[in-house]
Amino acid sequence: MIKSMTGFSKAQINENGINAVVELKCLNGRFLDINCRMPRNIQHREYEVRELIRHSNTRGTLTVNINVDTDITQSNFSLNEEAAKNIYNSLNNIRKKLRIKEPVSIENLLHFTTQLTTNDNNEDDEKIFLTVKKAVIEALKKLDNMKYKEGQQIMKDINNRMKNVSDIIEKVAKLGLEKIPAERERLRQRVAQLFESDEYDEQRLQTEMVLLADKLDISEEVVRLNSHFKFFYESQKSSEPSGRKINFLLQEMSREVNTIGSKANDVTISQMIVTVKEELERIREQVQNIE
Repeated sequence: MIKSMTGFSKAQINENGINAVVELKCLNGRFLDINCRMPRNIQHREYEVRELIRHSNTRGTLTVNINVDTDITQSNFSLNEEAAKNIYNSLNNIRKKLRIKEPVSIENLLHFTTQLTTNDNNEDDEKIFLTVKKAVIEALKKLDNMKYKEGQQIMKDINNRMKNVSDIIEKVAKLGLEKIPAERERLRQRVAQLFESDEYDEQRLQTEMVLLADKLDISEEVVRLNSHFKFFYESQKSSEPSGRKINFLLQEMSREVNTIGSKANDVTISQMIVTVKEELERIREQVQNIE
């Protein structure tokens, strides 16, 4: 499956007095790197959030922002009156010792909310995380959809360039075959020049024939390139992320193209190979955006 590594999504779930907002942003990266920002009371569930992300992402730098607002009227808590009295008395004693004229107010007590309330934190935190989990799953679906659409656009450009590459290689293969008679004639002329002298080096003659014969044939490289083209298109149909596989195939294609370029003793073929190299480089740059 072809998906881009870049994308952004946002999901909001509001239920049971809990409003969870999740934002996901993904950028290019060789490996999967997840950065989570979430409320302190559910930070111990970060591993579960990461597992949800790993299930649908294999590469990229992914940032997760989770914000939660709760309706206090729907929270399970009760006021600890004894704690409130103790805090009030302590603040009053401090006020007298420091000779502060202002009396202790309810606002002063509210600074000690965690000591004044005896809510069922475990139950509330579980409800909050369940809502957050739904928002994360929704955001991941939206992100995956965006990455898929962008990936299809990227592959459209890549496939057009790859079609151009394969067409050029086909022309190069035909030119290589057409060059064989001319190269054979050049070989005959070189052999004739060697025989003009009464003495000639037989080993040198054999070496020249082997080297020239090798340069005549680029069919092996063309066959391997066509095989790489086939695997390139097949990899797009895979259900698994294909970015790394395509990148490897491009490296192999470049190797074969370089070999053809080094064998070519023809200006036209050399110019075509330069064009192929440029296209493969542009494709390689695009592939860096694919998961």
